[in-house]
Amino acid sequence: MHAPVSRRRPRTLAHEVVERFGDRIRAGQLQPGDKLPTEAAIMGEFEVSRTVVREALSKLQAAGLVETRHGIGTFVIGPGDGPSFKITPEQFSTLQDVIAVLELRIGLETEAAGLAAQRRTEANLGALRQALDAVIAAVEAGEDSVAADFQFHLEIARATQNHHFTELIATLGAQIIPRARLEPDPDMTAERLAYMRRVNAEHESILDAIASQDAESARAAMRTHLSNSRERRRKAQAQAAAPASPTA
Repeated sequence: MHAPVSRRRPRTLAHEVVERFGDRIRAGQLQPGDKLPTEAAIMGEFEVSRTVVREALSKLQAAGLVETRHGIGTFVIGPGDGPSFKITPEQFSTLQDVIAVLELRIGLETEAAGLAAQRRTEANLGALRQALDAVIAAVEAGEDSVAADFQFHLEIARATQNHHFTELIATLGAQIIPRARLEPDPDMTAERLAYMRRVNAEHESILDAIASQDAESARAAMRTHLSNSRERRRKAQAQAAAPASPTA
C-alpha cells in the first residue's frame, strides 16, 4: 500500500509522482518493456488529478525513462543515465535563454511539421486532436495547459515517423513551452485568456495543414506559431531593459 501524495500545487504533485516512478525504475521494480499502470490507476494510487498524471508522464518521457505508444499504453524504456544532450532548467533562467530555445525549435519543429504533413497516419491525427483538445479544455477551465501543449508538439514529432525527431523533442521536455517557467496564474484574466486563445488558433492552423497533408502550409504555420512566441519574448525583454520613465 503506497502512501498518498500530500495535497500541494499541481506542479509539485507531478514532480512527486515522477520521483516515485523514477525510483521504481532505477531500483529495478519496473523493468524495460514493463507497462505502466493506466492513468486511472495512477490517479487512484497517488490521489491526484488526470492533469497531474499527464504532466508526470510527460516529464518521465522527457527524462528518457518511458515512452507512450498511443492506443497501447506507456512503457519503461530503461533507467539509463539520461540523454547525452539536454537543456537544464537553469538554462531557462532568463528571457534570452527562452528566446535561444525558441530559435532552436523554429529550425527543428518547422521541418517536423512539414514531414508530419507528408507522413501522418489517421492514428497520428487522432493523437494530435486529443492533445489539442486537452490544451483547449485546460485553457477554458483556467488550468495549467503546459503538459498538454508539450504533448501536442511531441505528437507532431511522432507523426514524422522519424524517431530522431521524437527522441529529441522528448529529451527537451515540457520546459520548452515558454510559459512552463511561470507558475500557473490562479486568476485567468480576460487578456490572458485572449492570448491563450490566439495560441490555440495557431495550433489549429498547424493541425489543419497536417491533416490536409499540405507540407508547406504546415511548415509556415509552425514557423508563424514559434516566431510569434519568440517575438513576444523579445518585446518583453526590450521592455524589461528599457529605463523607467521619469516621474513628474
